[in-house]
Amino acid sequence: MSSSNLPSAHRANSAYDTTLCVDDLRDALSTHGITLPSLRVDLPSFAGTYQPPAGLVALGNCNTATARKLARALRGEERAPSRPPLDVEVVAVPKALQGLRRTVRRYLDAPCADVQLCVTELVGNVIRHVGEGVCVRVRVARTDGGRIRVEVTDPEAKAVPVLLPAGDEDEAGRGLALIDAVSLRWGVEQGVEKTVWCELAEGE
Repeated sequence: MSSSNLPSAHRANSAYDTTLCVDDLRDALSTHGITLPSLRVDLPSFAGTYQPPAGLVALGNCNTATARKLARALRGEERAPSRPPLDVEVVAVPKALQGLRRTVRRYLDAPCADVQLCVTELVGNVIRHVGEGVCVRVRVARTDGGRIRVEVTDPEAKAVPVLLPAGDEDEAGRGLALIDAVSLRWGVEQGVEKTVWCELAEGE
């Protein structure tokens, strides 16, 4: 069936879908610093005897440097620039933890159970030892060397967490032990405020 025989609503939807496809492709390439001058939707007549309802996506007309960069990106050799760190302020209450886990998962755009665990435990420690309702700052960032750094800052600089052994029957005290187990390293920075941080290997 040629494009002229298709219902007008179907032709319009197909053209819109193809335009969205081109926009998505343009955005994906731009994260690698790649711009293709001819990336656009061409009319069906461009295809000659083959006439899809919304035309074809024209791709190309770039110089050799861009072509090589595109090849490296497709092979996975061209890494996209690092995203800005996730930096949010939340009220430290138990019901905020689930939302924080979702936010971290969306930011990293990959399975990140250990990172989510560290965020949950660090904010949970603030709830338990500083007080529910305290405003905390949560920061997650990718660092050089393929690591992910998690920081939780609260206003109580003197309430320093200490890693203590927890017995089999203890109901609390395992938060820092879990962080110590899943992270590469962790520590505390004190000033006017206190920041507890940890670093994990990306990809867990």
